[in-house]
Amino acid sequence: MHVRKRCGFADRERDGGDVWWQSMEHCSVLLLLLILSIFSLSDGGSMGVNYGRIANNLPSAVEVVELLKSQGLDRVKVYDTDPAVLQALSGSGIKVTVDLPNELLFNAAKRPSFAYSWIQKNVAAYHPATQIEAIAVGNEVFVDPHNTTRFLLPAMKNIRSALMKYNFHDIIKVSSPIALSALQNSYPSSSGSFRPEFVEPVFRPLLDFLRETGSYLMVNAYPFFAYASNSDVISLDYALFRENPGVVDAGNGNRYFNLFDAQIDAVFAAMSALKYDDISIVVTETGWPSMGDPNEIGASVENAAAYNGNLVKRVLTGGGTPLRPKEDLTVYLFALFNENKKVGPTSERNYGLFYPDEKKVYDIPFTLKGLKNYRHNPVPVTGGRRISKGNNGNGNVSPIVSGQTWCVANGDEVKEKLQAALDFACGAGGADCRPIQPGSTCYDPNTLEAHASFAFNSYYQKKGRAIGTCYFGGAAYIVSVPPKYGKCEFPTGY
Repeated sequence: MHVRKRCGFADRERDGGDVWWQSMEHCSVLLLLLILSIFSLSDGGSMGVNYGRIANNLPSAVEVVELLKSQGLDRVKVYDTDPAVLQALSGSGIKVTVDLPNELLFNAAKRPSFAYSWIQKNVAAYHPATQIEAIAVGNEVFVDPHNTTRFLLPAMKNIRSALMKYNFHDIIKVSSPIALSALQNSYPSSSGSFRPEFVEPVFRPLLDFLRETGSYLMVNAYPFFAYASNSDVISLDYALFRENPGVVDAGNGNRYFNLFDAQIDAVFAAMSALKYDDISIVVTETGWPSMGDPNEIGASVENAAAYNGNLVKRVLTGGGTPLRPKEDLTVYLFALFNENKKVGPTSERNYGLFYPDEKKVYDIPFTLKGLKNYRHNPVPVTGGRRISKGNNGNGNVSPIVSGQTWCVANGDEVKEKLQAALDFACGAGGADCRPIQPGSTCYDPNTLEAHASFAFNSYYQKKGRAIGTCYFGGAAYIVSVPPKYGKCEFPTGY
C-alpha cells in the first residue's frame, strides 16, 4: 500500500497527464527494483566455512568473527562449543552450526539428562544472541574407530528432546555429517547406494528422523580425494569445475561437468533408492588443499584456488544438481585456517583459506558481490592420463601454450565410432574439413585418428571452445599442447 501511494496511483485524477505518466514510470522502476531485489535474495545457494582450531597460532575468536564479517561469510561451523567462540559470535548475525563430538555420543545416547544439560550449557546459554541454527551430532561416525555408530540415533533423539524443552526444536536442526565412505557405490551417480550393513540399523531410522523433524542430511564431500586416487582416469578440469566435455551417467543419461555434483547426486541417489526423495542435503565440508605430500596428486595453491573459487561461483549463482536441479545448496568450505597441529599427511595442515595471520592463502570471493569482478584464470587441461599425454602425433612433445586448448580424437575408440563422429563434424557439424582432403595440407598422415582430430578441433574452435563441444560421444578429449600430425598445424580459432 505504501508503494501504491508513493508511486502516485492515489493522485491520478488530480495529476496532469504528463505528470501522471512520469509517476507511472517512476512506479515501474520502483517495482522493477523491488522484484529484482526479491529475486537476488532468493537466487542461488549459501556459502559457509568450517572454523577448525587444531593449531597453536590462530587469532582470537573475536578477531576471527571480524574476519568472517569482513569477508561476507554469514555461516560458520565449529567442531565443539567453546565458550569463547560462541560468545564472540554473539550479536554478529552469523549463523552457527555447533558440534557434539563423537566422544560424547555414548553419554548423550544413554542419558537424556546429559543431553538436556549439554543443550542447557552449550545452546540455551547463547541462543538466540548467538544464532545457532544446527547441531551436528557426531562427525563421520561410520569411520570412527571407536565404533560409535550404534549411539548415533539415540543421541540425536535425546538432543532433539532437549531442544523441545526450550522450544528450540523448530529453529535448530539436528543432523550428523556422513563421509562419502558411507556409500557402497558412488559411480556412476545413478548407482549411488549406502553400505548395506548400515541401511537397516542406521540409515533408515536416521532418514526417518530427518524427515519427521524437517531436517537435512549433512554430507562431507571431497573431490580432491577421488582425484588424487584416480588421476589416471579423472580429469583435473572435471574435478576443478573447469571447462571439460563432461561425463555421461549411463544410468540416467545426465551429463556431469564437475565431480562435486556427481558426488552429491550419488548421495541423493542412495536416498532415493530407499524412498527418501524429500530430504535435502547440506554439504558440511568440502575443500582442496594448497599443499600436500609428493603422492598427494593435485594438492597446490593454484588448484585449491580453482576448486574453491569455482565452487563459490557454482553455489551462489544458483541451481541444484542434475538429479535435483531446482534445489539450491548450502555448502561449508573446509577450512578457515591452515591448522599446524593436525596430524596426518601434509594436506591435512593446508586446507585453510587463510594463514593464521589472516592473510589469504589465495584470493577468491565468498559473496555474489565479490563474484562480479572475479575472473579465475583457468590453466588448460592438465589432469588425467589421457589428457596429459602431450603427444603431438609424431612422438614429440609440444610446449604448453598458456590459455589455449585443442580437441583431438581418442585413438583408443573403435574405428566405427570415430568415423561416425568424423562424418558428423565434417557434415552437419560444419567443421572446416577442406585441409584433410586428398592433396591438401593436412591430408597426411592419412589416418582416421589424424583426420578426426583435425575435424573435431575445427568444430570445437568454431563453437568457441564451449563446454561439451569436444565430446563426440566420448570419441574426443581436450589437450593443452598444440596437436601436430606431420606438417599439419591445428588452428586455435576461426
